[in-house]
Amino acid sequence: MSETPHHSDDVQVHLKEVQHLLARQKLVEGLVHRQDSPKHELVETIVHKQHLAELAERLEKLHPADIAYILEALPLDERVIVWDLVKAERDGEILIEVSDAVRESLIETMDQAELVAAAEQLDADELADLAPDLPSQVMEDVYLGMDAEEREQLRAAMSYPEDSVGALMDFEMVTVREDVTLEVVLRYLRLFDELPDHTDQLMVVDRKDRLRGVLPIGRLLINDPEVEVGKIMLTEHLTLEPGDGADDAAKAFERYDLVSAPVVDTHYRLMGRLTVAAVLDFVREQSEAELLSQAGLKEEEDIFAPVFDSIKNRWRWLATNLVTAFIASRVIGAFEGSISKLVALAALMPIVAGIGGNSGNQTITMIVRAIAMGQVSEEHGRRLFRKEIGVSLFNGLVWGGLLGLIAWALYGDWRLGVVMTAAMTLNLLLAACMGVAIPLTMLRLGKDPALGSSVLITACTDSGGFFIFLGLATFFLL
Repeated sequence: MSETPHHSDDVQVHLKEVQHLLARQKLVEGLVHRQDSPKHELVETIVHKQHLAELAERLEKLHPADIAYILEALPLDERVIVWDLVKAERDGEILIEVSDAVRESLIETMDQAELVAAAEQLDADELADLAPDLPSQVMEDVYLGMDAEEREQLRAAMSYPEDSVGALMDFEMVTVREDVTLEVVLRYLRLFDELPDHTDQLMVVDRKDRLRGVLPIGRLLINDPEVEVGKIMLTEHLTLEPGDGADDAAKAFERYDLVSAPVVDTHYRLMGRLTVAAVLDFVREQSEAELLSQAGLKEEEDIFAPVFDSIKNRWRWLATNLVTAFIASRVIGAFEGSISKLVALAALMPIVAGIGGNSGNQTITMIVRAIAMGQVSEEHGRRLFRKEIGVSLFNGLVWGGLLGLIAWALYGDWRLGVVMTAAMTLNLLLAACMGVAIPLTMLRLGKDPALGSSVLITACTDSGGFFIFLGLATFFLL
């Protein structure tokens, strides 16, 4: 069966079809089970097998990425049913596609022999991605079954940090020599059953595997077959080293619209290549990790994970929230007397804190994104502070003034309007300072600048906003 990737709308259709088959199976089995018949077990077995056969046939037509999406969208019990129906020879490529959290749940259902068989289906670069989730005994068995070249490739792929080019590079590529004709190259390519994915150029190497240049497929096809490779190959092209940062490589791919790029060592020997597919996967994973970090989540979470697993993933920043919320409540408690004398304060103080939180999140989002793009470093701190303070001062005076007028109109006290304007302006200034200081401090400490940023900025603007507003009100109004 052909495995064709589908549009997201099509994937949703396939998911609903799988869910419908699973629901129908449960319904029919339930009806049969309630019937009192001597052939009850036989009928139940036949019905069960019919539904599973239909489901297996449907899954066989889907691309591994689509099956991975379906597995991620199913509760644990249904996920296990679908996973058991997937053909064993496809286990490895599906495990690569699913999220880390779901992969863990699938691996728990497999015995050692199944895991070894699944791992043996993968290339060295793919196996390096899967290795951290596999038991050590499984990796040992797989390693012993490899030839010397595959072992070296696996060792190389696992030796680099996750955010480096070496961890993302693909070892599968086509190499040619510069002293052969294009006709020879074309005959060579016809020996392949299929070319490696994203082959937009061939790597030209010498006898010591040093990179001499690249031969774009377009040049290969439009030039005279009798021309030698060396005469039309490109010698000015982007090369990467395995120690280069994946972030920098992703920016280069975006800037130059690359499909692939060669990866070389310090002696310019060709080690592999980086493809746009690996870059896109890395960018997507980084974006998801950043969103999770901003919310204070440690890692991607299986939406159907057991309760205790989810608790472990969330408790750290919830505990931080608890502390910050308690501090905010104590700030309010310190001004109970003021609030009891002027009830308007209770109605207006959430506005000051809320607007400050929104403004702080805007600032911190811009700074974190700029850091991720490599546009901001620690040295830019003073300039960023000045700029964000200017923006906040303007917004505070304009929007704070507007809210001050509204407060004056509602409660008939111009002094309350002035306090509202001043509190809004000061809280926006606090939000701007913290919005710059939090990510830059994280960067200086070697931490992810997005880590818990939303939680921290909200805590500062809530407690600070309450204190500023209630403090000014107490001093000027009571």
